[in-house]
Amino acid sequence: MAKQIFQNLLLDGTRLCDMTVEDGIITELSPAGSTPAGPETNAAQNVAENAAANVAAPAAEIHDLRGKLTLPGIVESHVHLDTTMTEGDPHPNESGTLFEGIEIWSERKKKLTAADVKERARRAIRQQVRFGVQYIRSHVDITDPNLTALRALIELREELKDIVTLQLVAFPQEGIESFPHGRELLKKAAELGADAIGAIPHYEFTREYSVSSLNYAFDLAQEYDLLMDVHCDEIDDEASRGLETLATRAFEAGVGEKVTASHTTAMHSYNNAYFVRLLRLLQMSGINFVSNPMVNTHLQGRVDTYPKRRGVTRVKELTAAGINVSFGQDDIVDPWNPLGTGSLRDVTLIGLYVTQMMGAAQIDNSYRFITYNGARTLNLQNYDIAPGNPANFIVLDADSWREALAFHAPVLESYRNGHLIYEASAPQRLWHF
Repeated sequence: MAKQIFQNLLLDGTRLCDMTVEDGIITELSPAGSTPAGPETNAAQNVAENAAANVAAPAAEIHDLRGKLTLPGIVESHVHLDTTMTEGDPHPNESGTLFEGIEIWSERKKKLTAADVKERARRAIRQQVRFGVQYIRSHVDITDPNLTALRALIELREELKDIVTLQLVAFPQEGIESFPHGRELLKKAAELGADAIGAIPHYEFTREYSVSSLNYAFDLAQEYDLLMDVHCDEIDDEASRGLETLATRAFEAGVGEKVTASHTTAMHSYNNAYFVRLLRLLQMSGINFVSNPMVNTHLQGRVDTYPKRRGVTRVKELTAAGINVSFGQDDIVDPWNPLGTGSLRDVTLIGLYVTQMMGAAQIDNSYRFITYNGARTLNLQNYDIAPGNPANFIVLDADSWREALAFHAPVLESYRNGHLIYEASAPQRLWHF
């Protein structure tokens, strides 16, 4: 690959830079205007320097990003690629509840094939890449005796490794203790190559099963040295308190950075006295949180009349306490979300409104929910746009994150290890008034 120079990139919306990339690795960041003006200059220098050795070095590729906002690749912290594009099959979720969605999927997964899973997931990933996503954590239902979806997505993970980083969570959709052979299936998923272990304590039959399932999942993650991401307390019931068990185990084992609590919507209904006590444990544990504000707002509060709860976890309070929170899409056109495009910009916008995080600094920094915070959730290494890291970044048609958020700026270019994996022309707009 020829040397590449990207000029005039607005890095994180704060500084105008030039960036040099060689063999897919960022080698230099410098103030804008400090790199050669064009490929001819570079070519001449290279030829002169290598004349004695009679080596013709290729000219550098120059890319002028024109001061457009440049960010690391977007991180999708929570999605279900195995269920995507199945909405209405075998029938729509008319109640809009989490539990009807589970019942519908239980029927749909009986006819899964590897080809079916890979074709739908590939379509969804193409959508996500269009919106700048380069890192995806997908939960995969393993309450299937054949583990069809997991096997298929492990294959897809390898096939698309040069395009996206795909993490797979072994997710027991119908429970561990409450589903036949739940423990064996979860262990088999770990052996097959899942990246993380999941659980669903609020769906287990009893409080005792809930705690037991979390303990088993945690011990399994430790045994196989895997990450952990739990669908935790995704319910409006304030008595659902699997989070305290998960955080305690993570704290005692000292592995909080490898553990994630997803959803935690019951926290929206916790009384404040309990939450304040719990917050201390959460800070001590160092675990990560994923909120899915779009789908959680849709699914939760369904048994309420009025007042009707929003059903989104306490993002503002967790963030203020220094706890890592990232945002996820959760579902794309499936039994839990009949819509969804794969755009984390949509998720962030709704998340800011529903959590009332509309202060100037909160808006301007909200890109972190789908970039740096997500990278921390996924335990990604070498994520930042910095010398020595892979050249994985996106360019948006905006001069700031606020503009990109407010006016849905498209992703113009997406680079992976210096290779262009997606591009779109800026739309032409004409006003006749």
